[in-house]
Amino acid sequence: MSQKKKSWFRRLGPGFITGAADDDPSGIVTYTQAGAQFGFGQLWTVFFTFPLMMAMQEMVGRIGMVSGRGITDIVRRIFPKWVLFAFVGLILLANTINIGTDLGAMAEVTRLIFPQIPFVILAIGFTALILFLEIFISYQTYAKILKWFALALFSYVITLILVTQDWTELWFNLITPHFQISKPFILTLVAILGTTISPYLFIWQANEEVEEEIAEGRSCFKKRMGATKEEIKEMRRDTAIGMLFSQIIMFCIIATAGSAFFKNGIFDIQSAGQAAQALQPLAGHWASYVFALGVIGTGLLAVPVLSASASYALSEAFGWKEGLYRKFRQAHGFYGVITFATLLGLMINFVGINPIKALIWTAVLNGVVTPPLILVIVKIANDKKIMGKHVNGVWSNFLGGITFLVTSVCVLLLFVL
Repeated sequence: MSQKKKSWFRRLGPGFITGAADDDPSGIVTYTQAGAQFGFGQLWTVFFTFPLMMAMQEMVGRIGMVSGRGITDIVRRIFPKWVLFAFVGLILLANTINIGTDLGAMAEVTRLIFPQIPFVILAIGFTALILFLEIFISYQTYAKILKWFALALFSYVITLILVTQDWTELWFNLITPHFQISKPFILTLVAILGTTISPYLFIWQANEEVEEEIAEGRSCFKKRMGATKEEIKEMRRDTAIGMLFSQIIMFCIIATAGSAFFKNGIFDIQSAGQAAQALQPLAGHWASYVFALGVIGTGLLAVPVLSASASYALSEAFGWKEGLYRKFRQAHGFYGVITFATLLGLMINFVGINPIKALIWTAVLNGVVTPPLILVIVKIANDKKIMGKHVNGVWSNFLGGITFLVTSVCVLLLFVL
């Protein structure tokens, strides 16, 4: 790899990691279910959601960079306590369930490659590995590790190439919107919105922009306030690459499921393991293993993001010392929440909850809680006392408004039908 390419990869930061974490095992199963149920019929959502998620993640990234604070810290300072605790409560609930189902999916698909290892051992092993990396590895090293885990998502590009035969129909459905007023279609659409425009990613990216500034030596809050045009531009470039990467992978997973499952009469996928296993007779062992490796890699990336964003939210709500840049002894509460949320999530796998239902409903829950959180973020991004000259422009407010409207209407339809 040339020095130029190395420097390009190294410049990728919170935006890229956020985009990759968006395609966690919950997202993978949601997209797989969408492709299995409706074929290529929901591929158009790739184009539709990209500008919306890009607008929201750019907003939270700018908030973190300009204010020098995390989202929850700002909410604590300017909103009533009931807004703060509702905000934090929704994040904690959705993230804990997501952590558990992601850990379960990772363990399940690993057994396809190593069937002799019990599920319990794998789930506990992944939990221990993630907690070790998150608690005992420095932020600079940890961020680099997360970027490499993100590359596991390219496995879905390979899987798509292995299973797809009708490329003409695929491209046609990508650019042609299809819509059904039915409960299953709206449920899946809300799940897609919830797993692409995810609340935990709002928390994560804002805080990681702050972590990046601290890693550059701006440990004092006053030094972190404000941002140059070049810094904002770099953040936007990083975020755009991350969101584009996320949507390319979303496209590959829906298209793979449409080609492999829907066209072969397999309309219901019960787990990530079943999805990987079902590919074997249709596309061979390699496609199955590549799919499974993608779930493992994205889980290793997403679970730390989920637990850390939950901890950022709770720690900032109570004014605790927080940040991955701190050592364990400096932030017991912050790392304690990370540990508790991850272990609580692990326990979900042993109480008889159906993994696929939990994954889909986690995405739906994210979709339901997203609209009020969007309003909070847009308000912060328009506050001149916080953002100064970097308040939202016309396009940011327009896309933020469209995101709120679309997610609200879809959730309303879900409850009406």
